[in-house]
Amino acid sequence: MGIIPMQIAIARFLRYLRVERNASDLTIKSYREDLTCLVEYLTELSGSSPEPQTITTADLRGYVAALHAASYAKSSVSRRLATLRSFFRFALREGLAQSNPAKPLRNPRREQKLPHFLSTEEIARLLETPSSGDAQGLRDRAILESMYSAGLRVSETVGVNDEDLDLATGVVRIRGKGKRERLAPLGTYAIRAVTRWQGVRKLSPREPQGGATPLFVNRFGRRLTTRSVARMLEKHIRQAGLDTRTSPHTLRHSFATHLLDRGADIRSVQELLGHKSLVTTQIYTHLSTAGLREVYQRAHPRSGHPSATGTAT
Repeated sequence: MGIIPMQIAIARFLRYLRVERNASDLTIKSYREDLTCLVEYLTELSGSSPEPQTITTADLRGYVAALHAASYAKSSVSRRLATLRSFFRFALREGLAQSNPAKPLRNPRREQKLPHFLSTEEIARLLETPSSGDAQGLRDRAILESMYSAGLRVSETVGVNDEDLDLATGVVRIRGKGKRERLAPLGTYAIRAVTRWQGVRKLSPREPQGGATPLFVNRFGRRLTTRSVARMLEKHIRQAGLDTRTSPHTLRHSFATHLLDRGADIRSVQELLGHKSLVTTQIYTHLSTAGLREVYQRAHPRSGHPSATGTAT
């Protein structure tokens, strides 16, 4: 087979996607745009239209570098690389290319977004926000104290029953993801808040269901939903003047971060959070390291930070 221009090879590839892979119009449009962008880059670079079998891995590395230089998001670069791999697999199979120059390319490392968390001072301000003069305020305080004290997910919190509590020893049985159960510790403040809430709680005549007594209920005496807890937290976040990014999961992030900041080992934090994999827990070590770095920048006399004063001797 003679040399085939890139435009013809792309047309065959798109027809293959439509006919044999039953790809959607949107998918085909995305592939066409990605491959057209590559052709434009290589044409501008060499002054002539490329052919599939003349394109090298070095050409594609230069293309990827150009995407990064143009500030393309890492997710966009990864998508274009996926397009190139699919196209050159097809070209190799159909005899349009002698090798797959995209095979050695690796996706850029995904940016790891650190979860938002509150400082200990902000947590204290939030926990003091609910009123202690009415049942709803006592309930809200008990919920917030429990979530932060035990690092609970909001779904785990609303699923707690009286029967899961052992306030004498300060533990609560939690049913987590995948029906996995764990025992979580409750601190003194959480125990006190839960005890006060139980003293004023009124259950609906229809509760308990199935022999279980829900710990946290609404004003009708029925088990709270996760959305109800989220709305409750939003209200107290506004009252406390805290970051509006704060969600119920922020209390869990704060729990883990504060434990690691104070010397807890990561395996223990993994157990407390109920994470199946240690990899999931390791995100919090980045938060802890970031905090240590900030302290260093503020305090070390040779850090270069404006607030760090003094001279080395």
